[in-house]
Amino acid sequence: MAVDAGTTGVRALAVDHGANVVDVSYRELSQYFPRPGWVEHDPAEIWQHVAATLADVVQRQDTAGRRIAGIGITNQRETVVAWDRRTGLPRYRALVWQDRRTAAVCDRLRADGHEELVRRRTGLVLDPYFSATKMAWLLSEGGVAPDDDLVLGTVDAWVAWNLTGGPDGGALVTDPSNASRTLLYDIAATRWDDELCRLFGVPPGSLPDVVPTCGRVGTVHDGVLGDSSPLTGTPVSALAGDQQSALFGQACFEPGMAKATYGTGTFVLLNAGATVPEPAEGLLTSVAWDLGSHGGAKPLAYAVEGAVFVTGAAVQWLRDGLGIIPEAAALEPLASSVADSEGVHLVPAFTGLGSPWWDPYARGTVTGLSRGLGRAHLARAVVESMAFEVRDVVDAMRRSGAGVDALRVDGGASVMDLLLQLQADQTRMAVCRSASAEATAVGAATLAGLAEGVWGSLEDLGALWRAEAEFGPRASAVAADRAHDGWLAAVDRARRWAVPGAEETG
Repeated sequence: MAVDAGTTGVRALAVDHGANVVDVSYRELSQYFPRPGWVEHDPAEIWQHVAATLADVVQRQDTAGRRIAGIGITNQRETVVAWDRRTGLPRYRALVWQDRRTAAVCDRLRADGHEELVRRRTGLVLDPYFSATKMAWLLSEGGVAPDDDLVLGTVDAWVAWNLTGGPDGGALVTDPSNASRTLLYDIAATRWDDELCRLFGVPPGSLPDVVPTCGRVGTVHDGVLGDSSPLTGTPVSALAGDQQSALFGQACFEPGMAKATYGTGTFVLLNAGATVPEPAEGLLTSVAWDLGSHGGAKPLAYAVEGAVFVTGAAVQWLRDGLGIIPEAAALEPLASSVADSEGVHLVPAFTGLGSPWWDPYARGTVTGLSRGLGRAHLARAVVESMAFEVRDVVDAMRRSGAGVDALRVDGGASVMDLLLQLQADQTRMAVCRSASAEATAVGAATLAGLAEGVWGSLEDLGALWRAEAEFGPRASAVAADRAHDGWLAAVDRARRWAVPGAEETG
């Protein structure tokens, strides 16, 4: 089974020996926006949804006579939870990866000359997207006391701790794929870095222990899912950040293989192999996974990543903010009703721009409007923006020397043939839609299965991956580049829009 504690909701999912999804349960997560640029979740609600969705699925599987071999946890990565290890209670709402309140702090650290240290040691950039400045904010403006009972962790650590017992001996752990997204983890030495902890004012004793991505960390504690839960005693055997989990679920086990997941945002990851790559302009480097004793001669893999902050969130905005579509599924038919957007570009920088721009002060912008254009053109501009942003990331990867020649895709928006055709046109390569859109959760489940001996090797898992559809370039390179040039002009108008420091002052 997998627990997928994502940004918009929590799901529990079961897969069979063929890595096919056989059951799923989902709960939507409340979103809190106390000020412009601030995004928060309720950690207690996250755990309640984890418990409820697990109970749903395991009850059905138990009735069918199926035993769960292990549980993997995957999660929204940079989101920070502060809690009390003695009482088990959160000390503040979770600060979500989309939250921009620490943009000015990142500016000051950059002005003070700390970016090079951070870049070299963590593979990341100074941006409020990552965890460390969120932790620092909680310890200062948030009023969270840095005492011996404080835990500062990502969502995987919060879920694993509760699942394995919480205050009653729960495992206080995270894995390198999540730790490497905090700005506190040395990705070459594979450990928390004391110098970085001092730089951000984070007490190292408040951080979870870092354990391999694949391997048993504990078992489901008696009573945490109900007194008679069939999951009691089931091994908790994998922890992985959602995007690295999707890379694993897409069976991108060899260096040079790449995937894109279209979720709340879009994340393009390239397997970079067992050696830390040199920093690439506009991109990030993280640990993809550490398979520990289950990974053979090279258990550690790194990933080069491009992070696009808004994808599915733009579709939600069309639906809920503007009322242009009644449901997400209506986007593709509406966008396909016109041949192109006729020069309309929508830059969905609602929470700033990620790769390759890294501009926290960019804001959502629509350009090219004229009379005669309507709902369909705006809908198509949203779909086109997804393809353009992924092209920007792939172009940055190619400039760095990475030989990206195919892209495996998954996530909610990957069901749109229109999007994947545009993606193939823009990137000039094959775009392969996975047979399962749930690559993130499948990755966590198969990592747990690898740990528990359900599968014996990466080769076994690689043989199970299947493509549902493949798209190749149809439009000419000249036409694709002309459309992309218009997009780049729109991006330039969206950048540096907000006033520096506004996120902190409200």
